Amino acid sequence: MGTTPRVVIIGAGIVGANLADELTERGWDRVTVLDQGPLPLTGGSTSHAPGLVYQTGPSKTMTGFAAYTVEKFTGLEADDGWCFNPVGGLEIATTPERLADLHRKQGWAASWGIPGEVVGPEECAKLHPLLDADRILGGFHTPTDGLAKASRVVAVLAGRAEARGAVFQGGTRVVGVKHSGARVTGVETTQGEVPADIVVCCAGFWGREVGAMAGMTVPLLPMAHQYARTAPLPELAGRNDERIEARLPILRHQDRDLYFREHVDRLGIGSYAHRPMAVGLDELPRLDAPTEEAMPSMLAFTGEDFAESWEHGRRLLPALEQARIEDGFNGVFSFTPDGGPLIGESPEVAGFWIAEAVWVTHSAGVARSVAQLLVDGRSELDLHGCSVHRFDEIETADAYVEETSRQNFIEIYDVKHPLQPKLSPRDLRTSPFHARQKELGAVFLESHGWERPHWYGANAALAKDLPMDWRPPSRDAWSGMFHDTSIVAVEAWKTRNAVAMYDMTSLKRVEVTGPGALAYLDRLTTGKMDKTVGAVTYTLMLDDAGGVRSDITVARLDEQEFQIGVNGNIDLDYLRRELPGDGSVRVRDITGGTCCIGVWGPLARDLVQPLTRDDFSHEGLRFFRCKRARIAGIPVTAMRLSYVGELGWEIYTSAEYGQRLWDVLFEAGRDLGVVAAGRAAFNSLRLEKGYRAWGADMTTEHDPYEAGVGFAVRPDKGPFVGRDAIAGRDEGSVERRLSCLTVDDRRSVLLGSEPVLLDGDPAGYITSAAFSHTLGTPIAYAWLPASATVGTPVEVQYFDRRVRATVAAEPLVDPEMARIRR
Repeated sequence: MGTTPRVVIIGAGIVGANLADELTERGWDRVTVLDQGPLPLTGGSTSHAPGLVYQTGPSKTMTGFAAYTVEKFTGLEADDGWCFNPVGGLEIATTPERLADLHRKQGWAASWGIPGEVVGPEECAKLHPLLDADRILGGFHTPTDGLAKASRVVAVLAGRAEARGAVFQGGTRVVGVKHSGARVTGVETTQGEVPADIVVCCAGFWGREVGAMAGMTVPLLPMAHQYARTAPLPELAGRNDERIEARLPILRHQDRDLYFREHVDRLGIGSYAHRPMAVGLDELPRLDAPTEEAMPSMLAFTGEDFAESWEHGRRLLPALEQARIEDGFNGVFSFTPDGGPLIGESPEVAGFWIAEAVWVTHSAGVARSVAQLLVDGRSELDLHGCSVHRFDEIETADAYVEETSRQNFIEIYDVKHPLQPKLSPRDLRTSPFHARQKELGAVFLESHGWERPHWYGANAALAKDLPMDWRPPSRDAWSGMFHDTSIVAVEAWKTRNAVAMYDMTSLKRVEVTGPGALAYLDRLTTGKMDKTVGAVTYTLMLDDAGGVRSDITVARLDEQEFQIGVNGNIDLDYLRRELPGDGSVRVRDITGGTCCIGVWGPLARDLVQPLTRDDFSHEGLRFFRCKRARIAGIPVTAMRLSYVGELGWEIYTSAEYGQRLWDVLFEAGRDLGVVAAGRAAFNSLRLEKGYRAWGADMTTEHDPYEAGVGFAVRPDKGPFVGRDAIAGRDEGSVERRLSCLTVDDRRSVLLGSEPVLLDGDPAGYITSAAFSHTLGTPIAYAWLPASATVGTPVEVQYFDRRVRATVAAEPLVDPEMARIRR
């Protein structure tokens, strides 16, 4: 009898075949792959995929997935031809905005280790002779991008997996997921039951239907995307044969939502320029014998939707002027609320996993990470942006998934600013202060459905009062977009010199209670939890390899009651999974029923103390302590914390009292010059203090000492998750470090992911950045080699130019912590 788990993979497409290959390569030999369609052409998205593999994007993880896909597919060989054809990629610009974006993209490529360069129109035409060089301004060329022959890759991978013991079974539709005691036991199929210890759904756009069988909500929307092929073109005659198929680089004309690739002597043209076409699964034909011309994932071509795209293609490529479209189809594939894949284990049924909304581009990389999760317990690439648990409940509602997925389709090739606000849906989640914030002219950005003030228009009138050394320079157009520099400067100035109120409601709060709560938290965190009631602890949650899973604050409100500030729904899912089976611990998300105001600044005590009989003096409520109190009669929990590096408190109350609390504090602060302040000032101030943001500055790919949060680790407290993995490590032994930078050019405010160069070569990348209003200069954090010590000069590639910067000692403001401990 085998010793490895019995695994059933649902879906024999590009993801399922890759996963079977990755698992069997790791020695798991009891793997069964089921598909409702016939093998090897099952009729899913893989069967018709055009196979473009563009590696570069703003996400390090997604780029890593794509780079591994290129590496793996390059090493595959099939008897009937190539599996990966490294023709390269060429993205062209026809507007100045797109050309600037291509320079930004080249920076991402340098950050993530992908070769690429921005070239002029003439070089573009040399790379792709069908281009009209007079119509373009330049292009981004990536020589290692290329074409994957998805159906051929699947056949090769299936053969490799079968040689190691895997079984592939077509014509077998899964109709149910079996489970007992909240653990998966197998799947029910049209051919009978297949037992399993682990089930992984890789069913593509059918994934939502299969997930529902296990009671799991899978937030994806099947959508149709147009693909057409021309009749043979004289300009391509004789260039390629059936085995080579393509020599020209794959071409993207993103200003018109188009891409092009060769098919021997024809061109294939894909378009995202048409109306979003959501597809119901009941609309799809269920064919017993799909062919290359007819399969469930290929709907009839709607020529009227393609007409405008065809005209734009003919203008860009003169060879198309006398050509005609010979055939086409509307291919079905998956979109999600934020455009990312969905990876994770069901919260209700242990052992039921999904790997969905994965395109050919990222297929091998996703499969490797899922295999690593199953076999090793962790992925070497950080997966927080891919976790199916990243969404809050409102984001998985059908209407939300459909609207946001449709919008992602529309915007797929748009030049998007990191702060670009979502237009709809909005006002899904608002704090009790929302009405007052609107009265103050708040400019809101959205996060997980929450409306979060970025800055307040009411503060514009105070800009004239700014001291000269606090008046910020004008920004370049890109970094100044969706940002009011003068207002943000006012809000930062008031926080540093008077007092400001920040809405912290959207940060997720979890209540942990019960007789086992202390031991439970002690096991999951790096800090000492057995402290007196009223203690607040900044601590980390690590994974088994010592990577930073999250950073959290734990407030002990009573002997068996803790309030935890976490980084999002992924943390909540983890906390629930780790609950002991004896019922001694309860975990409850209290975010929606509570609210929080951060009152911070040197005059914070002058504002709060007259409103309460409780002692808010330094001695009465010390730093990193909390207590229950009343402010103007309102029951609150006050925590002496400050993410902006100033005196003050996070003040929590139940949502019913929220607006009253805001009104009382704001009115009491009028004579002190209080202002409401937003996330833009908050981010600037926290970077001045060197406070890390999990998910941006550090992830599971980093250990605490590399990330500069080793002070939160107490290895002598006893066992905790990750303790053994980081034993013997310290700040002196790291090879890379999260480093603080000051930037020389005052107008160039970085936004993240830009490459950092040492001695002219890429050596790291920016994680977070802002303009420091306290210091009057842009600042940033970046991952760099440990050899880049304080004082080391570096350069940051910012679009098409290099900006000088210097590694600086941190924190940049108040290193003695005197301001926060008044």
